[in-house]
Amino acid sequence: MDNYFAISARQSTISREIRGGLATFFTMAYIVVLNPLIIATGKDVEGQFIGDGSAPNVALVAAGTAFVAGVMTILMGVIGRVPFAMAAGLGLNAFVTFNIASVMTWEEAMGLVFLEGVIIALMVLTGLRTAIFHAIPAQLKTAISVGIGLFIALIGFVDAGFVRKAQGTPLEMGIGGSLTSWPIFVFIVGLLATVAMVARKVKGAILIGIVGTTVLAFIVEAIAQVGTFSPDNPGGFQLNRPVLPSEPFGFHNPLTLFTEFDPFGGFVRVDLLLAGLFVFTLLITDFFDTMGTVVGVGRQAGLVDQDGSLPRTKQILLVDSIGAAVGGAGSVSSNTTYIESAAGVGEGARTGLASVVTGVLFLIAIFFAPLVTMVPYEAAAPALVVVGFLMMTSIRDIDWNDYEISIPAFLAIVVMPFTYSISNGIGVGFIAYVLIKAVRGKAREIHPLLWGVTALFVLYFAIGPIKILFGLS
Repeated sequence: MDNYFAISARQSTISREIRGGLATFFTMAYIVVLNPLIIATGKDVEGQFIGDGSAPNVALVAAGTAFVAGVMTILMGVIGRVPFAMAAGLGLNAFVTFNIASVMTWEEAMGLVFLEGVIIALMVLTGLRTAIFHAIPAQLKTAISVGIGLFIALIGFVDAGFVRKAQGTPLEMGIGGSLTSWPIFVFIVGLLATVAMVARKVKGAILIGIVGTTVLAFIVEAIAQVGTFSPDNPGGFQLNRPVLPSEPFGFHNPLTLFTEFDPFGGFVRVDLLLAGLFVFTLLITDFFDTMGTVVGVGRQAGLVDQDGSLPRTKQILLVDSIGAAVGGAGSVSSNTTYIESAAGVGEGARTGLASVVTGVLFLIAIFFAPLVTMVPYEAAAPALVVVGFLMMTSIRDIDWNDYEISIPAFLAIVVMPFTYSISNGIGVGFIAYVLIKAVRGKAREIHPLLWGVTALFVLYFAIGPIKILFGLS
């Protein structure tokens, strides 16, 4: 095991890998609950739900979400041999539900997801995806890592309700600008405790923080009876209420979701151009979200070379591509590498053994799905904020005196959290980099693949106007 996963070579231990795998699972276990709330409750163009069709089957989709995440995460650990976990991608699942399935059947919508995964896998096998990965300047890769750090910290603050939408301003702190709720108190205590342990270099600080904050949430809920967040109860716990479920066990066969899916039916049902734009949007988002995550988390784990490359890059990207196809085939949406993997890396994970641990926990969650719903956002969010800090530290590697790289780096860093999208930040950074190089007469220094990728991002950002121009919905 040590030789296969290079545990000692990466200066890790089996105990650290197990702790890291646990931390990653508890940080991203919310997807088992959240993905079904998006996918299982949406109707397709014929008014049908995923599963049995006539009514939402949240439990079945939760089992499918955990099953595909578990299998793909184990494959990432065994084949990629890196501490990266996979699950249904947030944002992509909403796009599939509300944009694609609204104009075609679920079989056709998931067929397009499957097709997108196959296309990306072919790009890996032909070496194109890996070549694009290596064509990006090292300092721009660093900026992507820093931007993801800010993004993941913002996710933590938003998930915990510490930062919320406001009427007078885009965002505000707490409820009406005030930290007046028990769940926010739980988050703050958890964050301060985790920060203190990290500063003192306590082993297992992030995992201890998640578990300890969950226990505090249980105590607070038992005493104060806060309840679950809703428009009528803005001071409630986000997503999950920390109480023991009445039925902690249950099994729904996720293999029943691997029914017929139609990769080409969508091109027949809707306009050919519209179906093509759907696939292109899925592909661009999946492609560069993964690239950004791999660079960011890999750099934090110390796996990135000076030129920004990773060992076994081809294997990592291939497993990620297969995840998109399997997610479509399993009707749970495209599976992608998760930025929450950084929580495990922050806990000390450096090898694929941590991913195997996380994947096994996802498979166990199929039988114990109700138990996953005990951990509220407020308990997991402190880990994301701390990990955001850890990822931010690489900002020192950017030469801020060189405007040719520092301006694109700045734009990539800020656009990610400000638009809530890794792909948007990467796209804006690429466009700015190519533009500045070109206007300074250094176009020949730009890698030909970077020219092509930048052109695709221009098309990606222009999809809205293109739809209007051709009268597409």
